[in-house]
Amino acid sequence: MSPRSLLARLPVGTLATGAVASVGAEAAALAGVSPTAVDVEAVAVAYTSERWFRRDGEPGIGFAPLSGFFRTRDGWVRTHANYPHHERALRDGLGLVDAPQDGDGLDRVRARLRALSTGEAVGMITRKGGLCVEVRREDPATDERLRASPLTTVRRVADSPIATMDADASAPLHGVRILDLTRVIAGPVATRTLALLGADVLRVDSPRMPEIAVQHLDTGHGKRSTLIDLDADADRRLFDGLLATADIVVLGYRPDALSRRGLEPRALCARHPGMIVARLSAWGAAGGRGFDSLVQAASGIAWIESADGRTPGALPAQALDHTAGYALAAAVITALRRRGEVGGSWLVETSLRRVAAELLCIRRGEAGDLAAPADPARYLQRFTVGGHDVVTAGPAVTYTGAPTRFSPPEPWGAGDPVWLPR
Repeated sequence: MSPRSLLARLPVGTLATGAVASVGAEAAALAGVSPTAVDVEAVAVAYTSERWFRRDGEPGIGFAPLSGFFRTRDGWVRTHANYPHHERALRDGLGLVDAPQDGDGLDRVRARLRALSTGEAVGMITRKGGLCVEVRREDPATDERLRASPLTTVRRVADSPIATMDADASAPLHGVRILDLTRVIAGPVATRTLALLGADVLRVDSPRMPEIAVQHLDTGHGKRSTLIDLDADADRRLFDGLLATADIVVLGYRPDALSRRGLEPRALCARHPGMIVARLSAWGAAGGRGFDSLVQAASGIAWIESADGRTPGALPAQALDHTAGYALAAAVITALRRRGEVGGSWLVETSLRRVAAELLCIRRGEAGDLAAPADPARYLQRFTVGGHDVVTAGPAVTYTGAPTRFSPPEPWGAGDPVWLPR
């Protein structure tokens, strides 16, 4: 790997250390203890966790063959097809459903995209439910407009009594119940961080939407994972029972999917006084599906990180995802503190695109790289999970009395849909 873990043209290290420090500062304030300086080596390892992950000595899964940059007739697109249903949709959009999935199949996708205009490629793929964006140049006016709002917004959206809590530094969120309805990296990083701080986090997924096992292990520390089909009546009643005594719900699904199931954030707050709803999205108010790599491509980051000015590049980590996760976790703790001061139900929000604007607007002359650790083993943890030997990055959040180790991740979908005793 590079001698510097987060070496980039953009100051990724500045963004990363700021996000992790914000969690430590909020947790320290909640627990009434002192914040401490972040360990920059721990941050570098945490942000590049996929590089260090091992299951039975084997690395995790990187990007799938059809996830990447592709030339079009008049430019470039970036696709994302790590999940099987996204790959099927991409192939369907290009009329290549029956194409082989080996190197020849990749060549056919590449050739098909090369024959299309960028607009045609994006339209054909997205209409079938696939993920494809144009690789665009930076738009400073858009970034400045986005930065007119905070990196995370914390709004009081309904009245409810003050809810106080006793916060111990080693587990300041002990007794807090969190329903985690997120996938991939950003949302799971947020809820993993809240679990580290003592919250009872229950991740809920549909049995019809399998997760990538190693991806879950890389971000599933300290959480329990259960399967509930929200479109099945019995399962929905079970979920509503969990919802009735939850303190926080973290959402990472599209607004239309949430609305269909009665999980729109303001409706949740109205039905459950005192609830905190944290919502993460790819594009913010613009809506739509997306991933870190797609937001990098569409926001101009990919061209800034180009090695030669002709081929798009990428950041050395999924830095938008990780930053959004830590920022969301910090804002949730802010909402908990405010709920304890003035009561109310609270809505917390951020987006990957808003994080991209933050990175693009950091003064370019700032030193923003983080060095790779001289002794990486200091920042890694080993667990036995489901009979497998698993090595992951350890926690990066610090403050006086902070927990220094994650609890083990649980195999995806292996837990019961119940809360732990408070």
